[in-house]
Amino acid sequence: MIDRNRYVETLTEMLRRASTQLPSDVVEALRAGQSVEEEGSLARKALDTILMNVDLAREQVAPICQDTGTPVVWVHHPLGISTIELGDAMKEAVRQATSRQFLRPNAVETLTGRNTGDGAGRGIPFIHFEEWDRPEIEVRALLKGGGSENVGMQYKLPDNGLGAGRDLEGVRRVVLDAVVQAQGKGCAPGTLGVCIGGDRVSAFEESKRQLLRPLPDENPIAELAELEAVLLRQGNELGIGPMGFGGKTTLLGVKLGALDRLPACYFVTISYMCWADRRAGVRISEGGEATWLS
Repeated sequence: MIDRNRYVETLTEMLRRASTQLPSDVVEALRAGQSVEEEGSLARKALDTILMNVDLAREQVAPICQDTGTPVVWVHHPLGISTIELGDAMKEAVRQATSRQFLRPNAVETLTGRNTGDGAGRGIPFIHFEEWDRPEIEVRALLKGGGSENVGMQYKLPDNGLGAGRDLEGVRRVVLDAVVQAQGKGCAPGTLGVCIGGDRVSAFEESKRQLLRPLPDENPIAELAELEAVLLRQGNELGIGPMGFGGKTTLLGVKLGALDRLPACYFVTISYMCWADRRAGVRISEGGEATWLS
């Protein structure tokens, strides 16, 4: 059994932090982009406005963006903890965060078009449960905006039109194509979470999981670390820029992961996260004490 009220309070606070406080590494990347854009350019003005908005959101404890997104949540839990109870607490936290206006009521019934009114619905929040051998519970969340979700892509290699084969060069080609196709519609500068392999479902989950990684970290797989750096550099050379206004800052980061695949399939799946790269996490001890994670 879990202390439901205490968990709801903690998870609501996690959602508040995600919605109103951009992680420091994301802010630093935005400031780095601001410093390389020409004074007076549309790109510089866009980043000036974005950073002003980030500061105001933190000071006023208000959402960073009017689209507070879909909460996508990963929960690690020990043996014996009820995932039904944890899921119920997470859904109630979404309702509480919505009622306090940290989240917008974003859940819409697909067949009727009716808004549920409280931010929760079938499949919202989207929760992934994974058991581990530690006594505490760890929860990490993304708030995934709709504009950036609309420009996510999945490619099936080989792709003859792009000259992309079943290798890392082919991966490079399709990832850059996804950035070109997105232009400014995903609210650039964006962060890319990419999964190489898997199936059509597992690959999208893994691509989103990659977005939990801090921007400065380095991939432990050497060839993927090298490709991340290449894609970040080449993506920023495309000239799309903040909000598609042109400039040097199209991407803030690229994070690659790989899953095993069937011989017949080679998918490359890209989840695009907008400049409002909202993530937060909490580790909850056996006694219910919260430790906040970046």
